[in-house]
Amino acid sequence: MASLIFRTRLSAHSPSLLLSQRRLFSNKTYDHIVASKPVPSVALLTLNRPKALNALSTPLFKDLNQALIEADADKDIGAIVITGSEKAFAAGADIKELKEKDFAGAYSGDLFKEWSVITTIKKPIIAAVSGYALGGGCELAMMCDMILASPTATFGQPEINLGVSPGGGGTQRLTQIVGKYRAMELMLTGRNFSAEEAEKWGLVNRIVGPGEGEVVKEAVELARKISSKSQIASQATKEMINAAYELPLTEGVRFERRLFFGLFNTNDKNEGKCNHLGFHEDIS
Repeated sequence: MASLIFRTRLSAHSPSLLLSQRRLFSNKTYDHIVASKPVPSVALLTLNRPKALNALSTPLFKDLNQALIEADADKDIGAIVITGSEKAFAAGADIKELKEKDFAGAYSGDLFKEWSVITTIKKPIIAAVSGYALGGGCELAMMCDMILASPTATFGQPEINLGVSPGGGGTQRLTQIVGKYRAMELMLTGRNFSAEEAEKWGLVNRIVGPGEGEVVKEAVELARKISSKSQIASQATKEMINAAYELPLTEGVRFERRLFFGLFNTNDKNEGKCNHLGFHEDIS
């Protein structure tokens, strides 16, 4: 039975991190993820299909989407971390699920429609990647707003080896990040690439130090730091940055300015925060 309640099962990441979790941000539990609050302002969503190396099935994405929507609506949460296990962030889409599909079934059933929900979440999302992030796993990481990688992280879009192409945005997002020619080589050969290459090409923010659970620890700390800022300003800034990929420069600047002016009417633009930013009046 598909459960809608959050579970407190230990993940494959650092037990000390999970034991320090204060409380769940919901009364709900899920079958394919573990959802928790390691600190009051951060939601941690851990993919939990260890036997399948966190293969991205439709039931998993439904669980993940519901947790993301709930975290987005929680006023106490300012940022979200998505992670997997030490061995695999997510090793790809669920091949058993895909092999039953033909064109008509995939098209009429709008296959992968669940994969787009993450792009509608307003709060910043950080991927904490250890082990394999391949195919759909790489695409999921790229749908996040930031990526921290452990030294063991391995990325790739190897779908060509199965006689298909990426279908969850890989050809678009990876090309925007690494450029056309490198994307062509990677996706037409199916070659995996290391955390070091990903950092060099701008796919990840940084590689964290070695050690089990270290990438999650640093991702949670980054999320906590983001959460300490104005939520409305953080969400508006995320929207502005994402617009840079969709709009011409002139339109993007106009869009940015409208949101910037809109922030003038928020409660977070108060005297204390303005002073901190150096916007205070000179009263000397």
